Amino acid sequence: MPRTTPTDGLDLPRIGFGTAMLKGQHGARTVASALRAGYRLVDSAFNYENEGAVGTAVRGSGVPRDEVIVTSKLPGRHHAHDAALEAVQESVYRTGLEHLDLYLVHWPNPSQGRYVEAWEALIEARGRGLVRAIGVSNFLPEHIDRLVEATGVVPAVNQVELHPYFPQEEQRAYDASLGIVTEAWSPIGRADEMLQDPVLVGIADARGLSVPEVILAWHARLGVLPLPKATAPERQRQNLDAVNLTLSDDDMDAIASLARADGRNNDQDPAVYEEF
Repeated sequence: MPRTTPTDGLDLPRIGFGTAMLKGQHGARTVASALRAGYRLVDSAFNYENEGAVGTAVRGSGVPRDEVIVTSKLPGRHHAHDAALEAVQESVYRTGLEHLDLYLVHWPNPSQGRYVEAWEALIEARGRGLVRAIGVSNFLPEHIDRLVEATGVVPAVNQVELHPYFPQEEQRAYDASLGIVTEAWSPIGRADEMLQDPVLVGIADARGLSVPEVILAWHARLGVLPLPKATAPERQRQNLDAVNLTLSDDDMDAIASLARADGRNNDQDPAVYEEF
C-alpha cells in the first residue's frame, strides 16, 4: 500500500483503522480482523478504554509487530508533566506491548493552559523509548505554533475532524507547511446524512461505488489519512481499498461544494471545546 512519511521518520500508510467504542473481546476480534485485512495503523486513545483490546489484537493477529503502528492519545486530565508521563506508561502497559508507535495529545484544552507541558512530557516519553513518534489531535495552528516556539519540536501528525462537510482547507495547508501529516477522525461524517447526500450518491452511482468509498477516495486525493471504523470484514476491506481509487477533478470540485462553515458534527471547536 502506498505510504507517506511525516517527521520523526514514522512510515504511515494512507489509511488507518479507528477503534472508538470497540472494547473487550468483540473489540479485539474486530481490530484483529482489520489487521488481517491489511490495515497497519490502528488508532486508539486512553479515553477510549480499549488499549488492552487493541494490544491483544496486535499480539494475536499474526501480523508482525514491527509492521503495525499503534496509536494512543493523552487525555486532558493528565496534561501535567508527571501525570502525562505516567499516562503514557499506563497506555504501554495496557496494550501489553513494549512500546507505542505514535502518541498524541488528544485535545489542547486551551483554557487550562497546560498543553505545552503535556507536549514536553511526550517529547521526554519519546526520548525514553516509550513511544516512537509524537503528535497532536484537534490542534489549531495557534496551538501548534506555541508548541514549536516552546520546544522546537514539530508534531508528526495532527488528527482532526475532517470530512466533505468540513474539509479543513486552511488547517490542511498549515499542517502541510510544517510537514505535519493530517489525519481525519469521523472521515465519513459518522455515517449520518452524508451517506444520503445527493452529490455523493450521484458520484457513487456513476462510478459503481458506495458513498463511503467515494469519501475515502476523496481523502486520499487530498493527501489526508482517514481513520474509518468498520466491524464487518467485507466493509473493512472495502474501506482499505478505497484509498487506491481515483476521483476526477470534476468529482473533487463537486465534493468541494459541500463544505459548510458550520460543518463540524457536534460543534467541537478546539478553540473552546475541551475533553478530560
